Amino acid sequence: MDIQINYLAVVVATVANFFFGFLWYTPLFGKAWAKELGLNPTGPPPAGALAKGMIMGLIGQFLMAYVFAHNNAAWSFVPGMSETPVVAKILSAAIFTWLGFYLPVDLNRVAWENASWKLFFINTTYHLGTTLIGATILMLM
Repeated sequence: MDIQINYLAVVVATVANFFFGFLWYTPLFGKAWAKELGLNPTGPPPAGALAKGMIMGLIGQFLMAYVFAHNNAAWSFVPGMSETPVVAKILSAAIFTWLGFYLPVDLNRVAWENASWKLFFINTTYHLGTTLIGATILMLM
């Protein structure tokens, strides 16, 4: 099995999800997210924490996009996949990845780390969004 990965698509998915994360955790849900974590919801984080978070977030988005590209390419060898509509492939890849890898971790944060349900919904819908964005870019490129 020869798995082909489109590295340009991986980079585009990484950058798109990095900006999606900025939008999600800053203007859209930043104050609610910070409040749920016990952070100052009105001021920016310290410069060092911001840089660390951005660098680690970018690395994390790259790893997610790379592994997601690899998984999608591996699934392309399943009989019948070439006839499957691209929208079905995008939704299957995104939803099953979120359902199996992100949702359990988000639920465990509620169960074991006393994360609030509000924080759970902010984070898990973000994770679903990143898988949808990543799958769309990786499948269409």
